Amino acid sequence: MDHFLYRDGALFAEDVPMSEIAAAVGTPFYVYSTATLLRHYHLFDDALSGMDHLVCYAMKAASNQAILRTLGDAGAGMDVVSAGEYLRARAAGVPGERIVFSGVGKTAAEIRLALEGGIRQFNVESEPELELLSAVAHSLGKTAPITVRVNPDVDAKTHAKIATGKSENKFGIPIARARQVYAMAARLPGIEVVGIDVHIGSQLTDLAPFELAYTKVADLTAILRADGHDIRRLDLGGGLGIPYVRDNSAPPLPSDYGALIRRTVGHLGCEIEIEPGRLIAGNAGMMVSSVIYLKSGEGRDFLILDAAMNDLIRPAMYDAHHDIVPLIEPPAGAVQATYDIVGPVCESGDTFARQRPMPALAAGDLVAFRSAGAYGAVMSSEYNTRPLIPEVLVKGDQFAVIRPRPTFDEMINRDTIPEWL
Repeated sequence: MDHFLYRDGALFAEDVPMSEIAAAVGTPFYVYSTATLLRHYHLFDDALSGMDHLVCYAMKAASNQAILRTLGDAGAGMDVVSAGEYLRARAAGVPGERIVFSGVGKTAAEIRLALEGGIRQFNVESEPELELLSAVAHSLGKTAPITVRVNPDVDAKTHAKIATGKSENKFGIPIARARQVYAMAARLPGIEVVGIDVHIGSQLTDLAPFELAYTKVADLTAILRADGHDIRRLDLGGGLGIPYVRDNSAPPLPSDYGALIRRTVGHLGCEIEIEPGRLIAGNAGMMVSSVIYLKSGEGRDFLILDAAMNDLIRPAMYDAHHDIVPLIEPPAGAVQATYDIVGPVCESGDTFARQRPMPALAAGDLVAFRSAGAYGAVMSSEYNTRPLIPEVLVKGDQFAVIRPRPTFDEMINRDTIPEWL
């Protein structure tokens, strides 16, 4: 469920007409619903009620400070993968003890920043990282709390570019080598083992891969405890999918996911961390765009929008589907047309949909891309010297621009021309 609904023939974000936002900020733009963000966070939090747990929002999905503040104030922790994300989380008011640092390539500078600023734990991905973490922590006279990310060699059955738990993926340490790595961690100065980490991928629509991975983690917990390690925290990652296509199919609910966690690892007495991102932010955001032209081609019609692949790259990168709907609700029995829906960027990949049935549209009409809140604005760029598009947050009948559209002068003036030119 989200809070983007038609009322009296017009699409609203909570209690704000989307057309009102478009008139105020221009198109294209992203818009997020506070009520949807909080609803999705609480679904996960409630799914783990009665267990010692922390829901750490995977902020790589959507990292605007207003979104982070909204979730942080509700009690969420943050899962970060860079120094920049760590600093964003802190700037949004999230304390270090609720921040988990993930990622395969942490640098000495990033480790130092987090140790000095406060951190809940580092999810360690390799032996060289563990050695570096020890050296930096020891030099600062600090102790780094760590989990080791184990790779369980589980096929998440998701898109190849967002699978992370198979043996050929770059993430984590093979689970077969876990005892050796934990023994190494126990010997290193400045390191405190607190638990185990696992994350097998994103946009999972079946609970079976989670069950297989978490069962392996439960077995590993018993083994490591027998080896003398104090395994008291399990970071189970994220990855639960969202429905990008509005049909009768739907991924498992957070409540089902929570029941699976209880069944597989609930008996271990560990604090549970989960790191949802897409399911919290995905359906909490839309991208709104205007039709520039309707162009007739050879055997097909093109709907040319003012949004492009640099604004929403998922269709070009992943062949991802987004439902695209008009801001004015079509009446029952409205004339339908079939379009290739494209942007103005000089790339054939700048295509959002091919042969998509839609209500007949014309230049100047507004359309909204559903389920665009995750991996939309955060992956956008200024390709073709196109400005980053605004982000807008809605709460009830209020809306605010939370990232303005830069001017062309602001973009161009960031360049520096050498003296010899």
